[in-house]
Amino acid sequence: MSPKEGFKRRKVKPNLKPVETTGRLDKTQEDEGRSAVAGDEEPVSPSAQMFHEPNFNVYIIAIMGCKTPVDLPVIKSNLVHTLLKHPRFSSLQVDDEKERGKLRWIPTNVDLEKHIIVPEIELGMDSPDQFVEDYVSNLSKTTISKTQPLWDIHILNVKTSDAEAVGVFRIHHSLGDGTSLMSLLLACTRQISDPEALPTIPVKKSKEKKDWRDYGRIWGWLFGVSWFLVLMWHTAVDIIMFAATLLFLKDNESPIKGPPGTVNDVTLGVTQAGLSRYLSWRYAAQTKNSHRATEIGNNLPKKIRLRSTMLINLRPSVGIQALAAMMEKDTEVKWGNRIGYVLVPITMALHSNPLDYVREAKATINRKKHSLEAIFTYSIAEVVLKIFGIEGLMVNFQSYVNKMTFVVSVNEGTIPDTHRLCDDIVKALELAKDAVVERE
Repeated sequence: MSPKEGFKRRKVKPNLKPVETTGRLDKTQEDEGRSAVAGDEEPVSPSAQMFHEPNFNVYIIAIMGCKTPVDLPVIKSNLVHTLLKHPRFSSLQVDDEKERGKLRWIPTNVDLEKHIIVPEIELGMDSPDQFVEDYVSNLSKTTISKTQPLWDIHILNVKTSDAEAVGVFRIHHSLGDGTSLMSLLLACTRQISDPEALPTIPVKKSKEKKDWRDYGRIWGWLFGVSWFLVLMWHTAVDIIMFAATLLFLKDNESPIKGPPGTVNDVTLGVTQAGLSRYLSWRYAAQTKNSHRATEIGNNLPKKIRLRSTMLINLRPSVGIQALAAMMEKDTEVKWGNRIGYVLVPITMALHSNPLDYVREAKATINRKKHSLEAIFTYSIAEVVLKIFGIEGLMVNFQSYVNKMTFVVSVNEGTIPDTHRLCDDIVKALELAKDAVVERE
């Protein structure tokens, strides 16, 4: 499997044509689509409301490929009986008249015409993949009107290198976290072999944890106390560093600043390697020595501080079964956003051994796991977002069925040569993969 498979680049491009839609619901579908779930008004949680902050107005954009062209009538009729039964997808977020600055969920009638977008697509285009990339890039620049529930689905019946048709989901992050939304999407689908059965997903077997009592009562007690003390020490250090960052400790000036990372050792290591290659090239270009920025030449400053704000989901997955039951029987499930933040140092260096990046990332992640920093920052999330917000670079990873997809979102003013950065990340993954193969 080539590391380039599934690699997506997303770059904001100006002057894209506005989206023109076609397709209308018939009268029956329209009446059904307007039958939203009735429910009591309730306040929007603080963790959901923070995603409406000016510097953190976040939408989740997901791309799904299909093996066949999308059948619009089937999609519309099924949404009425699934997604529209979810209270968050059939409610508005309006200003609370009693509490200034707060929002409330207000149930509303849902008009599917406003949520299912079918753009007119030019037949025989030269690069369907580029069209999808530009379309998604355009979506990342726009928002959804608050006069309707904050979600929509874009159907692109265009054949790409990966699919016969593409569906693009755009959902405001206040509606839920990624884990919950993925479970909800799966709960809206059924198996081809059994139209009544929910899809099954592979479950990774967890390693059996050794009970501290296996060490003996005294040694087990000492182990437990030492583990707790180390946890408290790591938490205290992380909180102090976080506070220092809020007050005075800043990253060094560099062509990029503050890329969010990932909790996976390999992807974080690959990100560090790719960013190191890219920054070395940028520093060399600034001194008109871009030819020196090779795999061996190191043009990075000796000391460079670069950190990422990593989002940690603190809420366990809702589960497919529970969501399916909710949409069928109007039962209640826990829903929303419960997200903490940790500061992760990004190591900038050019190592001769590509696996050194993975080892460094693993040590960093293991250290962060043994800390309560994410829980602490969750309690002050609004302050954190107002200070940090979103920087010029965001790197997302999706690994599924032996295929890894990268999505790079950038501010063109900060990183104008996005494809160079993408190529450097791909090269870093190729080198790491080759190093693993050689070891075997």
